[in-house]
Amino acid sequence: MFAYIIRRILMMIPTLIAISIISFVIIQLPPGDFLTTYVSQLSASGETVDQAELESLKTRFGLDQPMYMQYFKWAWNFIHGDFGHSYEWNKPVSELIGERLSLTIIISTCTLLFTWAVSVPIGIYSAVRQYSWLDYALTVFGFIGLATPNFLLALVLLWVSYAYLGLSIGGLFSPDYAEAPWGVAKFLDLLKHLWVPVVIVGLAHTAKFIRIIRGNLLDELRKPYVVTARAKGLSEIRLILKYPVRVAINPLVSTIGWTIPELVSGIAITAVVLNLPTTGPLLLSALMSQDMQLAGTFIMMLSSLTVVGTLISDILLAWVDPRIRFGAREGL
Repeated sequence: MFAYIIRRILMMIPTLIAISIISFVIIQLPPGDFLTTYVSQLSASGETVDQAELESLKTRFGLDQPMYMQYFKWAWNFIHGDFGHSYEWNKPVSELIGERLSLTIIISTCTLLFTWAVSVPIGIYSAVRQYSWLDYALTVFGFIGLATPNFLLALVLLWVSYAYLGLSIGGLFSPDYAEAPWGVAKFLDLLKHLWVPVVIVGLAHTAKFIRIIRGNLLDELRKPYVVTARAKGLSEIRLILKYPVRVAINPLVSTIGWTIPELVSGIAITAVVLNLPTTGPLLLSALMSQDMQLAGTFIMMLSSLTVVGTLISDILLAWVDPRIRFGAREGL
């Protein structure tokens, strides 16, 4: 098992190098660069930029160098912890991301815990009580959750809360605490507002996981080993939780690899609607303005989360399902 983990970690290195090259090329694919976009915005507002100043900015940002030189310079600095400088915000990228990453991680972690805490018991109940009236009701809830975009649900909740309750549920802090230094009062204020983005972002994932667990558990409940365990007099609750549930949640565990980055990047539009100070709106702005170093750092961060999440899910799968653990030993 230890050798399996080491081998998977070593395989992450070439994967991340390939992702960095592809990400850099994709960001450079649109015509022009940040300065082209910047000059176009100034021209639209009736202002002009001196050619000498433009050349000076190109040299300062390194945009006059060939693409491969820009990549190697960016990658070398990235490895050494220097994420570069944002052209648009005129700030270090690490400072920009650090301001918002902690709030994004809090929302994503709470959303993941909410999704699992709600979907696993509901999925088990729906499978065990198949075709009951509550199973039908939860099925309807699941399809509604899958079909409703997060940003649309956010807009509806904003309108309902403001029109009928006179409350504004946007943002993560009350106006009195938005710019205040961190303390117990600000943390408690964050908890009061945190449930809104957690429920909105987690609803679609919850509905999807309910359907996955229900379908997998129904398959397992019909297998001979369950019938045999039941015939031997094992209590129903212990039988279900100890054997078929462990197999049924395998797909849930394997989705950690893409669920974590999806939660970080997937709340971009929802964050814009709810006015959340997270990384999503920053990534969207960086891509639109071709702020290469900021966008590239974001994409590498999300890719790293995907690779690390895949490793975590593989380890958890080997722990949950003995067949995978024994298969890994035989493969060595």
